[in-house]
Amino acid sequence: MASPQCCANPPTLNPAGGEGKVVDSFGGIKAYVSGAAESKAAVVLVSDVFGFEAPNLRKMADKVASSGYFVVVPDFLHGDPFVRENTERPIEVWIKDHGAVVVELAKAHEIHAAVMCHPSLVTVDDMKEVKCPIAILGAEIDHMSPPEVVKQFEQVLSSKSEIGHFVKIFPGVEHGWTVRYKDDDAAAVKSAEEALADMIDWFNKNLK
Repeated sequence: MASPQCCANPPTLNPAGGEGKVVDSFGGIKAYVSGAAESKAAVVLVSDVFGFEAPNLRKMADKVASSGYFVVVPDFLHGDPFVRENTERPIEVWIKDHGAVVVELAKAHEIHAAVMCHPSLVTVDDMKEVKCPIAILGAEIDHMSPPEVVKQFEQVLSSKSEIGHFVKIFPGVEHGWTVRYKDDDAAAVKSAEEALADMIDWFNKNLK
């Protein structure tokens, strides 16, 4: 069951935002790209329910790109971001058309490293199948993946000695805090920047 937290603090979408550019087809999917194509490695950022036009997500993409990566933010929602005002399609209905992405890639030998920020629709059984180094950045106040569940994820990952992992729970923040913070909230910005630094550090350690 989706939680109201997963669609709280909706961003004002901006299709023209960011320092990068939008391409009509990247592997057959519309995408926002940032950074040099000849970078040392590529990073794919997956949006939350509000899609790839969210300003803070694109800001995150640009910052990851500035650390030496080619960053792609695909429109995995295919032009169908969640719209809270659409009462005929509440989150419980909308979510049926859009499943988890990052953990599925981590389970399929498709990527070299993964980072999940305030994960949704992820289970302990998913963690048992992870095949690449993975970092999980959780929120203290999260109904989708509360700290006790994130700690269960950590226990499973700790039993897989061949898989590197990093698990951190950020105090005082809610689900979605890494991309749905307000620019005038200094504490929220600081927490988001700390999470971004952890993400980039994880990539630097695991993407050779």
